[in-house]
Amino acid sequence: MSLKKFGAQPDIAQLAKILSASGISLPPAAIDQLWKYHLLLREFNRELNLTRIHNFANMVRKLYVDSILPGQIIELPSPLMDIGSGPGMPGIPLKIAYPGLEVILAESRANRVEFLQTVLAELGLANIGVHGHGVNASTEIPVSGVITRALEAIPATLERISGSLAPGGLAIFMKGPGCEAEVEEARDRFGARYRLAGDHHYHLPESNDERRLVVFQRLDSPPRIRKAELEKGNLVKTIESENNETFRELKKLLAPRGIRKQMQALVFGQKQVSEALTRICGRCIAWLSRGDKNPPPENAPSHLMWYRLAPQLFDTLDVFGTSSPIMLVKIEEMPRWEPSEALPEGCTLFIAFQDPENVGAAIRSAVAFGVSRIVILAEAANPYHPRAVRASAGAVFSAPLFAGPAIAELPEELPLVPLSKEGRDIGSFEFPAKFGLLPGIEGPGLPDKFRKASVSIPISAEVESLNGVVATAIALFKWSESR
Repeated sequence: MSLKKFGAQPDIAQLAKILSASGISLPPAAIDQLWKYHLLLREFNRELNLTRIHNFANMVRKLYVDSILPGQIIELPSPLMDIGSGPGMPGIPLKIAYPGLEVILAESRANRVEFLQTVLAELGLANIGVHGHGVNASTEIPVSGVITRALEAIPATLERISGSLAPGGLAIFMKGPGCEAEVEEARDRFGARYRLAGDHHYHLPESNDERRLVVFQRLDSPPRIRKAELEKGNLVKTIESENNETFRELKKLLAPRGIRKQMQALVFGQKQVSEALTRICGRCIAWLSRGDKNPPPENAPSHLMWYRLAPQLFDTLDVFGTSSPIMLVKIEEMPRWEPSEALPEGCTLFIAFQDPENVGAAIRSAVAFGVSRIVILAEAANPYHPRAVRASAGAVFSAPLFAGPAIAELPEELPLVPLSKEGRDIGSFEFPAKFGLLPGIEGPGLPDKFRKASVSIPISAEVESLNGVVATAIALFKWSESR
């Protein structure tokens, strides 16, 4: 197609002048290509609304110069994928300025894809292509770097490129100055997978616009590489039928009986699964994923199996709807505590809660405040029930757990500190050096024989009683404070 002219002004000479004033020196052939790109952008913009910037000088500075500057700040990796390229920025200006760079323009909108293909044909650019689809964690396009310009938050992009960016590859983010929260979230969420390799503050030449080039370097491998390694080591099992024996056993772990029989438990949620790999890696048995898109990470123990479940089977197990991989772990038999045993120094927490979430939350508080041991009474829900594990935030795996008798079988002569709304004010109570904290059971509370020695947490008369787990946490705090 022929390129429409817009008269003597603005012209290619003005383009070259603004580039030079911005510290960008290009050979004549590159300036000619950039000018042709500018004319195409202006022509198609009427129909496609490719940019809201129309002033010529602003287009050159805020579109073309802005796109080229990252190549002056860092050494660009190749091949480089421009994610959310839109009308081709920063990918096309970068390709023009650095012709040896291999570029992939990733853009999902059909009209923009057609525009990009037209530009590449008109400019005669080599080693640059268009990926006319969205990019997500399942996309597998091997690249050494990705670059984005105001696409989305940094953590979302780091997740998006997990299937494509090579180990050691760079994720380059063209941002404004106020992206500190995104950077910190990315470091917190992806610290094991990416490191912050660069954070460059600069301003757009001939303007007051502040810019920030944030660079993360990948530390782990894409799933395709991990899949190949695991398959080679015969550590992969695909499960597609609900009648599969392994699946049937996994499904039983959603209930206390299956947990007791198999001495195994399921861990849900990205954070808790990641922590399990770090804290109890020797007890991790298998990694459960929805299909084959999320293999175990590189820091997983070498013995870890990978169960790739058909989507409907994974969804059956994913009772919390996290959609992230589930960890199968081995649990240990709780040693038996007998009432005849003396209590150790400090606090022993007796748990009789029948709701798994209450059990998990109480364990979390107990570990947080440093109790000596936790005795799970006969009435209590299984501490390794999925809801208990989740409520404990994984604390159950480091908690000093013991199995105890029924609450009514606890002898009155034990140095117990029962919790009851009828008891004396805990604010003036002096905790013994060795004692057992006994919150009771949801609903019925304490057996009558323990009420006369109980302590209470003062509350407004408008509320009948505190939640048992909340009362436990407050009592543990008061004891911790008294130490």
